[in-house]
Amino acid sequence: MTGAGPGDPVVGPLGPVEWVAIEFDGDRLAPAVVGPLAELVDAGTVRLLDAAVVHKDAGGAVRGAELTEAGVDFDAVDGDVLELLSDDDLDGIAAELTPGSTTLVLVWESLWASRFAGAVRAASGRLIAHDRIPVEQVQRALAALDAPATAEAAR
Repeated sequence: MTGAGPGDPVVGPLGPVEWVAIEFDGDRLAPAVVGPLAELVDAGTVRLLDAAVVHKDAGGAVRGAELTEAGVDFDAVDGDVLELLSDDDLDGIAAELTPGSTTLVLVWESLWASRFAGAVRAASGRLIAHDRIPVEQVQRALAALDAPATAEAAR
């Protein structure tokens, strides 16, 4: 792969950069997410570019926090803090939060796609649309695909 590794300067094509906001019930992040996130970074699947934590208490008051204040040890996750997330970004995310929740906001480069993205750019291509399909919709489609095979096997 020609993309950069965690913490390295960009030396090849830049992969797609995305942000995600992941909401958890309560005033703490779930420690169970640290290991899998570290695995994605260590494997070179993603490069962490920024991260933030937003809390919304039961009364609706919002406060931001750094990862070091999140109540979860993120030391295992190698990444950068490029300050790509603005206060306006975090305010917009906070407005959508459920009261009594904590949200982990991550910005990452999809290193797995960097070579393809570089080839697209070199060919004067450009992304004109991007969206995610909800996991529940994919699960229903896969179950429907599996249903005829299961019914056939039962005969």
